[in-house]
Amino acid sequence: MSLQGKKIILGITGGIAAYKINYLVRDFVKAGADVRIIMTESAKGFVSELTFSTLSKNKVYTDFYNENKTWNNHVELALWADLMLIAPCTANTLAKISNGICDNFLMAVYMSAKCPVIIAPAMDLDMYVHPAVTRNMRIAESFGHQIIPAEFGELASGLVGQGRLAEPETIFNAVNHQLFGTEKSFTGKKILITAGPTYENIDPVRFIGNHSSGKMGFDLAKEAAKRGAEVILVSGPSSQQINIENVSVYRVTSAQEMYDEVFKHYDNADIAIMSAAVADYTPKVKAAEKIKKNENELIIELVKNKDILRTMGEKKTHQFLVGFALETQNEEENAKQKLQKKNLDMIILNSLRDEGAGFANATNKIKIFTPTEEQSFSLKSKEEVAKDILDFVTRKL
Repeated sequence: MSLQGKKIILGITGGIAAYKINYLVRDFVKAGADVRIIMTESAKGFVSELTFSTLSKNKVYTDFYNENKTWNNHVELALWADLMLIAPCTANTLAKISNGICDNFLMAVYMSAKCPVIIAPAMDLDMYVHPAVTRNMRIAESFGHQIIPAEFGELASGLVGQGRLAEPETIFNAVNHQLFGTEKSFTGKKILITAGPTYENIDPVRFIGNHSSGKMGFDLAKEAAKRGAEVILVSGPSSQQINIENVSVYRVTSAQEMYDEVFKHYDNADIAIMSAAVADYTPKVKAAEKIKKNENELIIELVKNKDILRTMGEKKTHQFLVGFALETQNEEENAKQKLQKKNLDMIILNSLRDEGAGFANATNKIKIFTPTEEQSFSLKSKEEVAKDILDFVTRKL
């Protein structure tokens, strides 16, 4: 991917993950970008100014004044840039960003910048989930900044968890996406997406259903279409609408109808993302006429519906298969079991215990699992969650 002619300010703060930035600078320059690097005083204890000046082919900024006492104009540098990236971003620098503390050259440039800002945090796992840090990330996002979540893995402390700096490739892709807009990463791909609830009729008037609005699935379809995919959207009863040329919508009602429609398209799909909330059970007998209120009790016998996702996992040949898990207890354990039992490539967990997540909300908070990795995301609009999910799928493919 080319960054020819793009001007990037790269702020490096004092974390052990700073060593990864060598590779990122090399890739930026190789792609044609002009990179100006700012290092905090703490960063200099981890990495060398000489290394970064050699790789970037530019001087490295560390203070307001050079060795010869000439002034580094922070405003001029900030206005020069097309994008500012802070990576790794420590908890300390994140706190300064969210609270407007300007006590070094990096913060002076940041507070003068009018360009997009991307922040890639890195810290130990307990620090990463501390309420102060998660609050500061939300504040930074509210400023319009993009947060590249830390990844799960072994940390410098020897512990294993979320806190590792995102890989250079992930950061590079995020920068490219920010500078050039939505990538056509799914051009030539056919993506099958399910959305909404299913309604299982009891009689012609009543049904068994759930509170799914279908918004998550529709937002996924819109974002996938923007990225060049041919989208097949199979939706249960939902008020959501979509009118995009490369999205074909098939409306169904029951789990059986969704099963039948999904398997009309599954063989030809490259990617399948099953976000629908499909009923596990359906009435054994569906009354032909409205059931009258005659008795004190009404007993409805239920039978199990066909498991669409499990069947897809069994029939999978070349498809990249993504499932959803909405849980209320033992969330991570249940999601991991579902990932394995249904032969999925990836599962997206949301918990009803997280405020703002789940059904009938404009927002969602997810955690993604694959057989080898996991990644948590903060509470976001479902439009932004759709981007996170599809970015993750793109990386895995």
